[in-house]
Amino acid sequence: MTAATTPTTPTAPTWGRTSRATGTARAVRTYLALELRRTLRHRRTLVFSMVMPPVLLWIFGRQDVFATQSAGSGNVTAWIAVSMALYGAMVTATAGGAGVSAERAQGWTRQLRLTPLRPATYVAVKLAAAMVVGAASVTVTLLAGWRGGASMPAGAWVACALLAWVGALVFAAFGLFMGYLLPAENVMQILGPVLALLAFGGGLFMPLGAGRWAAVAQLVPTYGPAQLAHVPLGGELTVAAVVNVVAWASLFAAGTAWRFRKDTARA
Repeated sequence: MTAATTPTTPTAPTWGRTSRATGTARAVRTYLALELRRTLRHRRTLVFSMVMPPVLLWIFGRQDVFATQSAGSGNVTAWIAVSMALYGAMVTATAGGAGVSAERAQGWTRQLRLTPLRPATYVAVKLAAAMVVGAASVTVTLLAGWRGGASMPAGAWVACALLAWVGALVFAAFGLFMGYLLPAENVMQILGPVLALLAFGGGLFMPLGAGRWAAVAQLVPTYGPAQLAHVPLGGELTVAAVVNVVAWASLFAAGTAWRFRKDTARA
């Protein structure tokens, strides 16, 4: 007498899912490499990210009195170097995100729908490429500051660089939102002066002091990143700065998602 056997359900093959995942990962790597190559070939982006911040630093931060005047755990030159590093990362991240405007106008985003890349992956790659170039901008500017007499503890150099880089993520989301919102032909012509005004209004280029203007500056998108980037150098970590970063990053991300859904819903 033989024991009855229970039939088993055959397991679905996984090679198809694995192949699709591998193809998607390869497509992401390829597209990220292409996006970085395209960005690094764009002369205007390189000028604003790699040249302009060090030049501004050497113009405004190379005074002899700044090298001997203390600012927190460093000198005034170091304080200005961190500000310029953040500004360069802001401009770079915004330009990288805003590049989606031209690509939409050229029909590139519609072409990407024929590839394994999902629309959300396209946005993530744009953000990643903008942040990679932003990291290079921060590094170049702080190296220029070091050569120009900036002085602060070794740990502060690393921490300020990381916080300036992370703070630029707010403006990568800002650039994406504006890229979906503004026409392609003049997006950066509009955003360039806007970023300069935001930098002044948020206290990135000059101390805010006290009074009514200091209170108003807490509402500007540059206020939070500027305050946080200087904390390792002796700046004050405030709740207002943290709330500013979280609120504006969430607002720009929500705006990007809104415009993104409208864009991908088109036939």
